[in-house]
Amino acid sequence: MNNLERIRKPIEAELQHYSALFNATLTHQNSLLGSALEHVRAKQGKLMRPILVLLTAKALGEVNDNTYTSAVVLEMLHTASLIHDDVVDESQERRGDKSLNKVFDNKPAILIGDYILSKTIQMAAKMNSMEPISAIGRLGSDLAEGELLQLPSNLNPKLSEETYMQIIRHKTASLFGVCAELGALSVGADKQTIEEAKLFGETAGICFQIRDDIFDYFDDAKIGKPTGNDMREGKLSLPVLRALQNTHDEEIHALAAKVRAMKASKDDIERLVKFTKGQGGIDSARETMMQYRNNALSYLIRCKDSDVRRSLELYIDYVVGREM
Repeated sequence: MNNLERIRKPIEAELQHYSALFNATLTHQNSLLGSALEHVRAKQGKLMRPILVLLTAKALGEVNDNTYTSAVVLEMLHTASLIHDDVVDESQERRGDKSLNKVFDNKPAILIGDYILSKTIQMAAKMNSMEPISAIGRLGSDLAEGELLQLPSNLNPKLSEETYMQIIRHKTASLFGVCAELGALSVGADKQTIEEAKLFGETAGICFQIRDDIFDYFDDAKIGKPTGNDMREGKLSLPVLRALQNTHDEEIHALAAKVRAMKASKDDIERLVKFTKGQGGIDSARETMMQYRNNALSYLIRCKDSDVRRSLELYIDYVVGREM
């Protein structure tokens, strides 16, 4: 049994129920839309976000209809945001396979993302409380704001670590945070427990994004992107930002500015990747990730179920140790 299987073990039955509901929700008879949704259903990944919703709920109470609805709604919102992100970033791959916009073109992909967003709203309206609906609305705003902050800009060629952290808090930490928050809300947890669950999720999300950013410095077809892909999209992540802090070399800083302005050549990017590795940027980013991992564990004190608590501990360790 691998680590992901150990994480899923206490909620295996619940995950099957979730998957059935997700697949039933994203089904349509229209030929184009139906084919696109089939493509989406086939590329669900490891279900890290639904797992977090279900584990949090089971750690604090009994999984119920609101829990399942929350898990499906959040995964649909996440899916729609990825579809739109791939169009914005002109990405051709997603999870090691062709992205939706590569298969169906940009205009249909945008409309398919919009359709999934509309299904998200419809399903969220079924929940018998305004609190989760408010959290979902807040999340939608955060995801869009994070993507806007991350866009390459000639007007802002430099990217500070503070801005980088703002980006990942909006784009990734917010999603993981709301997953844990809605899991706790769905079982009627008290406000303090809900807040601690949210903080656990947000911190796990920060770890997830830093780990994802580290991947960009190592070529792996399983990840679905080559070395330096983020830089090709005008993005500077934590490893290179840490490496830049260790040098006053104006030429290197000029290279980083060219990346942000989308003017860097292939050789420029290769040089900046090599510089980042040589200056210890990856090790520094990994140390920061592990600090957040330790912080995340401190928010698990209220878990009632020891098996589920262990799965949540394994969850954060899987996030920081995953190979893809």
